[in-house]
Amino acid sequence: MADKKNKVILTCTVCLSRNYTTTRNKSQKSERLELMKFCKKCGQHTLHKETK
Repeated sequence: MADKKNKVILTCTVCLSRNYTTTRNKSQKSERLELMKFCKKCGQHTLHKETK
């Protein structure tokens, strides 16, 4: 049975550090994931976007 959830890496838009990994269902959502997460390097909550 094929699993349709794939790992994605979230990158901070301010300092461009790759802080988080998560999974998402690519068959349901076609656009890239964007979340407000805490960046350890910046020390504040910033927008994190999914990378390729």
